[in-house]
Amino acid sequence: MHSGYSFRTRAILKAQIARGWDVAGVTGARHTAEGPDVETVDGLTFYRTRAPETMTTPIREWREIALLADRIDDVVAEWKPDQLHVHSPVLNALAALRVARRRELPLIYEIRAFWEDAAVGNGTGTRNSARYWLTRMFETHAAHQADAVAVICEGLRQDLIRRGVDGDKIMVSPNGVDMGLFGNPPPVDPGLAQSLGLKGKEVTGFVGSFYDYEGLDDLIAAMPRLIMARPDSHLLLVGGGPMDAELRAQAEASDVADHIHFTGRVPHDEVERYYGLIDILAYPRKKMRLTDLVTPLKPLEAMAQKRLVAASDVGGHRELIEDGVTGTLFPPDDPDALAAALADMFANRGVWEERRRAARTFVERDRNWSSNISRYAPVYQKLTGKAV
Repeated sequence: MHSGYSFRTRAILKAQIARGWDVAGVTGARHTAEGPDVETVDGLTFYRTRAPETMTTPIREWREIALLADRIDDVVAEWKPDQLHVHSPVLNALAALRVARRRELPLIYEIRAFWEDAAVGNGTGTRNSARYWLTRMFETHAAHQADAVAVICEGLRQDLIRRGVDGDKIMVSPNGVDMGLFGNPPPVDPGLAQSLGLKGKEVTGFVGSFYDYEGLDDLIAAMPRLIMARPDSHLLLVGGGPMDAELRAQAEASDVADHIHFTGRVPHDEVERYYGLIDILAYPRKKMRLTDLVTPLKPLEAMAQKRLVAASDVGGHRELIEDGVTGTLFPPDDPDALAAALADMFANRGVWEERRRAARTFVERDRNWSSNISRYAPVYQKLTGKAV
């Protein structure tokens, strides 16, 4: 199953194994792929938690916590680990806390996003609802109870400190890239470019999941103005998600519909072919708590591939992109500003190679998983009292 969460987990486990550590993964009930109770995939061993019978909220969530806690406890009894490492959402933390206290094991809780804000961002929740504040309360409780807390960016760390969580026990382990998976940009596939009507065109693109907070509606809305300045501009949207139908309808109604192309979801091993068609990767995230607090993974992967990056000026992007050096930042929620930024980038191709080099160097130096993972070692050693 392909997502930012699964890629981050894979990278952590792979890097830990490379250091000689023994690791096992336990998936929760929301991992929906079919398979056996224990499965080794890509050299990683996972123990599955079966989903509960159909129930309604909040009974379902409490049942998920109980089932995951039981499964973790079974694995602990078999593996005899030195410690537990659990990542968000908070349902996972509440399950792991039960086992950690019962088995007297130290627990590090890794928060990749606040679940309540993610729900607002993807349209499944509303700000200031009872569910929002209840989820926030449990998140804060879990952070207080964990022996150590890891977050993926400084925005999340500062938010937890404002909630009263001890800053000394919070470490930042930023999103990283497995540099072994990324080299020079793939060459343009002439046949694919021809089939999509992109041969010889200036292509702005987005590759990922179509959530509302990604701001792809602003990207589509920016196209008429961009095309006024750069008539050969085209937009390539690769992927799918909850906003797919709405975005396609918006594109069809646009005056420049013939310049906007959707591929649908593509197999993971084919994604690089589509990256090869794109001149500028655009990330027009909307401004909200989620995007201000959380750093995304996709821009890092793009920079690792020496792709040009343009992104909205929200907190999560500012932690990754230095405007005018490793990428371009533009005002969020403003299609005209987005179009102007893209037009300026296409008009100044002379700086492209320098910017690509700067972005790749930043990722290699500061966002490489092989070095990022070393941040966990002193925390593990402090929690377990063992050299690692």
